[in-house]
Amino acid sequence: MTIRNLATALHPKSVAVIGASRRPGAVGTVVLDNIVAGGFAGLIWPVNPKYRRVAGLRCYGKIKDIPGTPDLAIIVTPPDTVPGIVRDLCDKGCRIAVVITAGLSPAQRQAMLDAARPHLFRIIGPNTVGLVIPPAKLNASFAHMGARPGHIALISQSGAIAVSLIDWAADNGVGFSQIASLGDMADVDVGDYLDLLANDPQTRAIVMYLESIPAPRKFLSAARAASRLKPVIAIKPGRHQEAARAAATHTGALAGSDRVVEAVLARAGILRVGSLGELFDATETIARFRPLRQARVGIVTNGGGAGVLAVDQLMDGKGKLATLSAGTIETLDRMLPVNWSRANPVDIIGDAPPERYRAAVAAVAADPDVEALLVLNCPTGIASAAEAAQAVASLVRAGTIAGKPVLACWLGEHTAREGRRILQEAGVASYETPSDAAIAMTYLSKWSRAQAMLSRVPQAQGEMVRGDRETVRAIFRQAAAEGRRMLTEPEAKAAIVAYGIPTPETVVVHSAEETENAAGRLLGSSGAIAVKLLSKAVTHKSDVGGVILDVTTPAAAREAAEAIAQRVAAAASADVIDGYVLQPMVARKGAHELILGLNRDPIFGPVILFGAGGIAVEVLDDTSIALPPLDDVLAGDLVDQTRIGRLLAGYRDRRPADRAAILRALNGLSQMVVDFPCLVAMDINPLLADSAGVVALDARIEIAPAEIDRTAPNPDLLIRPYPSGWEKELDLGGHLYRLRPIRPADASLYPDFVARVSADDMRLRFFAPQKQFSREMLVRLTQLDYDREIAFVALDAAGALAGVARLSADPDHQLAEYGVLVRSDLQGRGLGWALLQHLIAYGRADGLNRIEGIILSENAKMLQMARELGFTVRHDPREPGLFVAALDLRY
Repeated sequence: MTIRNLATALHPKSVAVIGASRRPGAVGTVVLDNIVAGGFAGLIWPVNPKYRRVAGLRCYGKIKDIPGTPDLAIIVTPPDTVPGIVRDLCDKGCRIAVVITAGLSPAQRQAMLDAARPHLFRIIGPNTVGLVIPPAKLNASFAHMGARPGHIALISQSGAIAVSLIDWAADNGVGFSQIASLGDMADVDVGDYLDLLANDPQTRAIVMYLESIPAPRKFLSAARAASRLKPVIAIKPGRHQEAARAAATHTGALAGSDRVVEAVLARAGILRVGSLGELFDATETIARFRPLRQARVGIVTNGGGAGVLAVDQLMDGKGKLATLSAGTIETLDRMLPVNWSRANPVDIIGDAPPERYRAAVAAVAADPDVEALLVLNCPTGIASAAEAAQAVASLVRAGTIAGKPVLACWLGEHTAREGRRILQEAGVASYETPSDAAIAMTYLSKWSRAQAMLSRVPQAQGEMVRGDRETVRAIFRQAAAEGRRMLTEPEAKAAIVAYGIPTPETVVVHSAEETENAAGRLLGSSGAIAVKLLSKAVTHKSDVGGVILDVTTPAAAREAAEAIAQRVAAAASADVIDGYVLQPMVARKGAHELILGLNRDPIFGPVILFGAGGIAVEVLDDTSIALPPLDDVLAGDLVDQTRIGRLLAGYRDRRPADRAAILRALNGLSQMVVDFPCLVAMDINPLLADSAGVVALDARIEIAPAEIDRTAPNPDLLIRPYPSGWEKELDLGGHLYRLRPIRPADASLYPDFVARVSADDMRLRFFAPQKQFSREMLVRLTQLDYDREIAFVALDAAGALAGVARLSADPDHQLAEYGVLVRSDLQGRGLGWALLQHLIAYGRADGLNRIEGIILSENAKMLQMARELGFTVRHDPREPGLFVAALDLRY
């Protein structure tokens, strides 16, 4: 379940407190007192058979005695009573409860869920501080204080963190739309609440404290949907958990769980912060200002040292310092002492009176390159910190700053306290140190960078890889038949070649004598070869001396094989030797050694690794992690997150590596993951990359033999892959069309498509005149995760967009809204019918119960098509002039 029966948690009109008490210090007493003292305007029904009145309210002995159906129930009774109470609330018609009670045993917890399930009754908790809804004046918690109304929603898995944020917010003038302490998340989890808050108009930003991410696929889908609409900030502790010490691949050792969490949050467009202090600062920043595309910062300070500290921190956070125009410098020259800094940061000197602050801040704010301001004050015995704050505050109140964000840092304690108060009352976020202020400034742009992860579009459609599945499946089956999880090097290389990743020629021999003969042939076209151990039992050949390079004669090749045999016998056993692998030495001077890898995270499923490779890969630790499936943009981001990614771009006399070839290799690996759920781990190391392309010198693959025949696409992927099985060719009276799911690169097809749709057809589809789509809208239309939304495009013989059909499902995946648009010059050929029939078939296969379309009453063709395809068509009772066409897919 996701948001079913959760909506009343946002705006309840009645609350029942089961376990309300008069006993001092009891949780039931504190919760009821908080509800009453908070001024909740709805009905409050205490329930406890021990009392007739509690907190001045009539108290009911049993839930069935309550004179109405509560929108929300708060349960604060002993653990053994909770399942029965949930059952009684269900019978009463209530559909959601906050279970504050802690200490439920596994059996009690399951009994509680069993009682709730038949009625779709939702449970927040157990073991929670409670629920606080400031706009409704509802403090249904045992927190020590309430919270003021605002537009930030807090989701916390820790009650202590939730209470701490409430306390901090009171001192910093920050308000909340919702504070949800989720506790043990027996039912309602983070993904559910993200879905709930994404469409809450009271919530402009979401802050999360995460200790775990249950139901990760649901979480990611909900997070991506929410972060497209509003900023989402998260703190997730546990960054330094040790990675697995024993792993069959380098990737397994390098892909520690927190790196995967980082990749998950980044793919969701969530801004991650590292500490509770940063969470507080980020909350204050987003509470006051909207995020910026890029925050070019102008700094005004009365102390040069404070300005330098701020610049250092700003640069560390990938912030940008504004370049002041000549006109701004001239203006400042006229009003500041001759020894001012004459640059950004603008040092107005330690004796700056309030008038100087006012003039300097106004001038810097007027500079066109300045998008945000950071104002610093160091205490002196010459000028008043409070008066300086008043000067800055007066500019903000007067609107002189032109809507640009202003952040401040008044250093010190005693002298700065009054200044901070003045600034906060004027809406200026204030921080204790220059570093804190600079970090907070970067939040304004970091969210935009997080958004960019959701909205970057491939420039071409070359990212789709079609590998030779049957060849690879045969390789995997052979290994499984022999009881092996690890493929040999030749097997692993053959598998990656089948997905477009090139390797050198590889020859397998079974004895030292055969090595000499094979080497003679290879050396005919290569100056040197490598001789390697072939073993089904030894994973890391270098560890047992199983690799000898730069062999230049057939006799030396035989000697190399004999030497390997001796080393392996000494380190392990001669029985593990299955033969030898020979391959030409690839002489590519100046090529970079890379690693491409796959690992299966126990929580988040398959992840892909990229970075600097070679035998020192763990020591270098220059890698990045991403979630498959990849495309050219996501693969490019993966490369750019590493230090070696910058070297690949070329430097000095070293030419850039073939980026397209690197991206093809990453996309090939990604497609293997999609096609084969049995893949457990993989290393391609080293992958040599230079201007001539890429070549994999070694590969290692681990499989789960029992999963070879699991159905693709890989169900373990956190993000649903491109549904390639839903492609088809259409022949409509001699007119040929290709029908396939939409891809991000299809954004480039829309401008021509829209130009060939009449204004009236656009109005009938979108219910309003629509001449063109913004880039942001095109991204939203084409950048889908295929989990809640699917769109199919019909392409004509020339590859132009002929029609689009779309299904948008609710978070519960029960109901979806459909829409169809066909190019005006192609209507009347049956394309709209074919698209809608394709949607119906997909919806059934995807498990949807019902699809609906909203149709204007004058759209006769669409109404007729819906009726003929079996839809029930009726007037929309909420909106005259509209019809609702609905089709039940269960029959």
